[in-house]
Amino acid sequence: MTPAREVIVEADGGSRGNPGPAGYGAVVLDPVTGETLAEAAEYIGVATNNVAEYKGLVAGLTAARELFPDATVHVRMDSKLVVEQMSGRWKIKHPDMKPLAAEAGRVFPAGRVRYEWIPRELNKHADRLANEAMDAGKQGRKWEPSASTAGLDASAARNAAAPPPSGPPGDATAGAARARAALATRPGGTQPPTGGATSGAGSAVTGTSGSSGSSGSFGSSGTSGSFGTSGSSAGQPDDGLFAHDEALAAQARASLASATHAPAAAHAEATGDFEAEAAAVLHTEPAAPAQGRTPEAQPSTAAPAAPRQGWAGPDMGAPATFVLLRHGETALTPEKRFSGSGGTDPELSAAGLRQAEAVAETLAARGTVQEIVSSPLTRCRQTAAAVAARLGLDVRVERGLRETDFGAWEGLTFGEVRERYGDDLDAWLASPKAAPTGGGESFAAVARRVAATRDRLTADHAGRTVLLVTHVTPIKTLVRLALGAPPESLFRMELSAASISAVAYYADGNASVRLLNDTSHLR
Repeated sequence: MTPAREVIVEADGGSRGNPGPAGYGAVVLDPVTGETLAEAAEYIGVATNNVAEYKGLVAGLTAARELFPDATVHVRMDSKLVVEQMSGRWKIKHPDMKPLAAEAGRVFPAGRVRYEWIPRELNKHADRLANEAMDAGKQGRKWEPSASTAGLDASAARNAAAPPPSGPPGDATAGAARARAALATRPGGTQPPTGGATSGAGSAVTGTSGSSGSSGSFGSSGTSGSFGTSGSSAGQPDDGLFAHDEALAAQARASLASATHAPAAAHAEATGDFEAEAAAVLHTEPAAPAQGRTPEAQPSTAAPAAPRQGWAGPDMGAPATFVLLRHGETALTPEKRFSGSGGTDPELSAAGLRQAEAVAETLAARGTVQEIVSSPLTRCRQTAAAVAARLGLDVRVERGLRETDFGAWEGLTFGEVRERYGDDLDAWLASPKAAPTGGGESFAAVARRVAATRDRLTADHAGRTVLLVTHVTPIKTLVRLALGAPPESLFRMELSAASISAVAYYADGNASVRLLNDTSHLR
C-alpha cells in the first residue's frame, strides 16, 4: 500500500491593534524539497491576533486538502496558543476561538494532523503573507498571489540567517558583567559613561514611573503607545528612545569574548551563591541593605547613565517582550502586610478591581499584547481576567510566577515581624539565602524559580509580546537579573499595585529593561 503524501502547513495571522485590522497567511510546503505548493492570504477586517491565527490555520489546512485529500499534515505555527489548543493540551474557552478550532479540526481527520510550535523567525513565509494581506486591506484591495513576494523574501531571509545563538536568554549576571568589564578596557582607553547598574550592556532603563516620553513604548515597534511587535509585523527600534540600548548591546556582544572574570559569575548563577554573583557583576564586595527598612522604602543610589552616540546597532530580531503587570490591590495592600503564596490568597478589593479595569483599558488601547500568562494566585487571576476580557485572549496560568512564600510572616506588617521575629528579619535583610520564619522562601530560591520560568517563557514566546500578571518579588527579580544587579537591589525598587514594567529578551542573551513601575494609567 502506498503511504499517504505528507505536506507541511505553515500559518500565521496578525492584528494591527489586537483587535484591529487583521489578516492571515498560510503556505503548503513539500517536506523534502521545501518547494511552495500553495499559498493563501486574506484581509479579514477587524479581529484579534488569535482569531487571525486560527483563520490562517483553517486556510492552510484547506489548501492542503485541495491538493492532496489523503495527505498527512505537519502544521508548524509560532502561536503557542493555537498549537497547544489544537493538540488538545489546553482548553479552548474563548467563544470566538471555539468555532474556528472546530472548523480546523474538520478539515482532516485528527490522526492525520500533527502540530508543532516553531519560533517566529522560522515562520517568515506565512508572516509575510499575513502582512501582505493586511497591507492590501489597508489599500482597499484583495491580496493577489501573483503580486506576492513572500516566498522570495522568506527564502532570502533563511539564506542570510545567522547560526542560532546558544545559552539561556535574558540573564545579565554573566553577560552584562563581562560586557561592562570589556567596555571599560576597549582599545584606545576610552571609558564608558559612569553610572549605576543601568549602564550594563543591553540592559538600559528607558522608562520610569509615569514618564510622559516613553511610558507608552515597551517594545521595538517605534510607534507611540506600543509595547512590542504588533501582530505579525516585526518592528524596528525607535531611534529616539532605544537607539542607545541597541548600540550598547551591539558593542557589548562584540567585546564579550575578551572578558576574564566570567567563570566566577557563571559559578554564582549555577550554585545560587548570590553574594558571589553580586561581586562578579559589580567587582566589589556586596553591601548589606540598611536595617529596619521595608523592601519598598530604601532609596536608590544609582545615577543615570549618559547615552552614547554613533554606535551602529545590529538587527537582533524581534525580542520576546514581557509586559510585567503587578496585580491590583487587596485588603492587605494599603496596610503594607506581607502577602505571599503561603497565606490566605486574598481577592482584589473594590479599589483593586477598579485598577484592573483601568489597566485593561490602557492595554487594549495600546494593543500589542498577544498572550497573557498569570500567577495562580487569585489576585493575579482576577487582574488577568479583566485584561483578557478586553483583549479577547485566554489566560495561561504559570506556577513559577507566584509570589514568595513568607512563612510565618504572612499577613503581618513589617513592624509586627520586627517585634516578633527580629533576629530572623535581620538575617533576611542581610542575605538573599535567608528564609522567612517558619519555612518560607528565600530570595535566592525565588530567583532560581523565576529564572527557570523566564527561560521557559522566552523560549515559548520568541518575537511575541506577552503580559505576565504577577507579584512584587517576581517582577523585581526579572528586572534585577536583566540588569545584572546585586540581590540588594530588590530593596531599592518601588513597585506599586497595578503598575506596569517591561523587559525585552533578545535571542543572543541580552535583555533590555524598557519600563519600570508605570502607574500613569491609574491617574
